[in-house]
Amino acid sequence: MDWTRRKALKGLIRGAAVTVSLPLLDMFLDGNGEALASGLPLPTRFGTWFWGCGINQARWTPDKAGTGYDFKPELKPLEPFRDKLTVLSGFNCVLGDQPNLAHWSGIMATFAGAAPTKGGMGSGSTDYPTIDTLVADAIGAGTRFRSLEVACTGKPEVSYSMRAGSTVNPSEVDPVALYRRIFGPEFKDPNSAKFTPDPQVMVRKSVLSAVKDDREELMRGLGAADRARMDQYFTSVREAENQLGMMLQKPAPAEACVVPKEPAKVDLGPTWEVAGHTHKLLGELLAMALACNQTRVFNVALSIAASNLRREGSTIAFHELTHEEPIDEKLGYQPQSTFFMERSMDALASMLATLDSVKEGAGTLLDHTLVLATSESNFAKIHSIEALPILVAGSGGGKWKSGQHIVGHGDPSSRVGLTLQQALGMPVSSWGAGAMKTARPISEVLA
Repeated sequence: MDWTRRKALKGLIRGAAVTVSLPLLDMFLDGNGEALASGLPLPTRFGTWFWGCGINQARWTPDKAGTGYDFKPELKPLEPFRDKLTVLSGFNCVLGDQPNLAHWSGIMATFAGAAPTKGGMGSGSTDYPTIDTLVADAIGAGTRFRSLEVACTGKPEVSYSMRAGSTVNPSEVDPVALYRRIFGPEFKDPNSAKFTPDPQVMVRKSVLSAVKDDREELMRGLGAADRARMDQYFTSVREAENQLGMMLQKPAPAEACVVPKEPAKVDLGPTWEVAGHTHKLLGELLAMALACNQTRVFNVALSIAASNLRREGSTIAFHELTHEEPIDEKLGYQPQSTFFMERSMDALASMLATLDSVKEGAGTLLDHTLVLATSESNFAKIHSIEALPILVAGSGGGKWKSGQHIVGHGDPSSRVGLTLQQALGMPVSSWGAGAMKTARPISEVLA
C-alpha cells in the first residue's frame, strides 16, 4: 500500500467504519528528518518519589548497617517509619564511557538503569524506559490509569516517567485538576450498589483489532525507529481503549476507598510554602486513587532535579544555593541549602504518613506499596553521583523485607531497580545497560 500522512488505518466495529490516524513517522520525511472480599489478594502498588539536589551525606546516611540503623538529622523525619523503610546507601551511577550530565545522569541511572547520553539540568533523553513504566505494564492492567504523575511546582513538564527518547509522561500539577481527572464524572464508586454503564462509551471491541490488517501491513514496511514510534503510539491508543472499557464494567469493591471532597483552588509555584502545600494535596489524592483502585502506579516529583524551590521573599533557588552558598566552617554544611534538604524529607514523611493512614486489610496502603524515593545527586555542589541517596518505603504486601540499611559499596544503583522488579514478581533476571547492567538483586530485602 502507498502510505502517506493522509492515510489512516481502517476497519469496522459493529458494521461502522472506524479509522486510526497515524503519527508523524520517518517514512513521511526526507532523509534529513492479602485478600479482598472476592478472595483475590489485595493489589500491590508501586510509586516513585523524587527530590532534587541531593543531601549532605554526613547528616543523612546512617552509620550502622542492617537493622537498628541510626537516623541522622536530615533523615530524622522518616524515623517513625523505621520498620517500613529501607535505606540504601553507597550505590552509584556508574558512567562507563558516558559523561556526567549534570542533574540528569543520576536520575536515569536509578530510574532507567543506564547512564544517559543526552541531557542535563534536570531534563534530557533516555534510551530505555523508566522503571515505573515497566512496572505499570506488569501490574497496571484492570485500572483506569496505567499510572498517575504529579509535580509540585506548577510545571507539568517536570516528570521522570519516560518510555524512551525525550518525551515524558506529563504531570498533573493542580490538585483540583487531578481530583476531577480521578473522581470526576467518569469515576465509578467501587463500593456503590448501583452501577449504570455510560451509553456513550461504545468501545467494546478494540479499534486496533478492527484495523488489524492495515496495521500489520504498515508495520512490515517501517524502519526500526518508526516501528518503535508506532509501538508507543499504539500503546497509548490501547491504554485509552482500556480506560473506556473499564467504564463499562462494574468495579470490584475496595474496602479502603473513600471518595474525597474536591480540594479548594490553590496557588501554584516554586516557593516552599506553596509547593509543600501542593504536595500534601496531591499526595492525599494519589493515596485515594490507589485505595479506590483507579491506578496502581504513581510518580511524584517534588521539584525539577536542578531544583527551583525557593523560600518566600527570596529570589535565589535551591539549585543556585547549592553552588553559590559557602560551606559554614562551624556547621560543616551549607545552612540555606540544607533547609530544602530537610524540607524534602519532611515532605516524603508526609507522603508516607498519608499512605500509612489508609487502613487496608490487616495492614495499611503503605504496607501494600513499594515507594522508590531518590535524588539525582549526592552532594549537588559538585554534581556528585556516587553514593546516591535511595530509599524504599513499604513492603509490597510482604514481598520486601523493610527496616534495614543496606550498603552498596559502590555497586550500580540499578541493583535497586532489578530487586524491586523481582519483588513485584516480574520475570527479570538482569536489568540495565552498559556499565549499569546488573544481574545481582539485593538478596537481603527479598522476602
